[in-house]
Amino acid sequence: MSAREAAIKASSPAVPAPLALSTGAVEAIKWVALVAMVVDHTNKHLYAGAIPFAFELGRLALPLFAFALAYNLARPGVIEGDAGKRVIGRLVVFGAAATPAYMALGKLSWGWWPLNVMALFLVAAVVLRLVEQGGTARRAMAAIIFLAAGSVVEFWWFGLGAIGAAWRYCKAPTWQNAALLVAAVASLGLVNGNQWALAALPVAALLSRINLTIPRLGRFFYWFYPLHLAALYLLTL
Repeated sequence: MSAREAAIKASSPAVPAPLALSTGAVEAIKWVALVAMVVDHTNKHLYAGAIPFAFELGRLALPLFAFALAYNLARPGVIEGDAGKRVIGRLVVFGAAATPAYMALGKLSWGWWPLNVMALFLVAAVVLRLVEQGGTARRAMAAIIFLAAGSVVEFWWFGLGAIGAAWRYCKAPTWQNAALLVAAVASLGLVNGNQWALAALPVAALLSRINLTIPRLGRFFYWFYPLHLAALYLLTL
């Protein structure tokens, strides 16, 4: 390396290393999100929103699941490679599997709008894959998909923005990206009507720093989503 190259390298800002969470920490985040989701959905569909603080607790589910997904997709070589294709494929399959029970539970406009949260994660994964692959055409397509599909998925563009901000932070945990993540999660308040989603950030931060020995359950969380909606529907009968 020449003296000039060494000087340029020394003067260039260092790129932060991606987050490195233990498998147990990631699984813990997903388990807390799952509990919050089940409490929220049970309160909504079986108790007509009568359980105290259940709605508020449920606001933690989306940002926690979003962080877990974003962390997985932010790992080097994942989103733009075959692993990214597999994630997208699973989201298509399990999102479609969840749709009948999701629609049967009702409380949707025109019987279908918005599409369930698996569709939100699917759109986010597709957009991030295009962005990571790079190129003007792919990034333009990512912007079009973000704007168009964001209008028909649960949590809309705010949910997509939260996943994207979490992905960006997991790839490069800088103060600027942390501020962007806080702002993106705060924007969910426009959907939720409150700012309880922000409580997910300290929860995720705490769990990510604890070395927990929780086994990874493969596709359990994918299977759980359509199955728990079907169970809730049967209970409403």
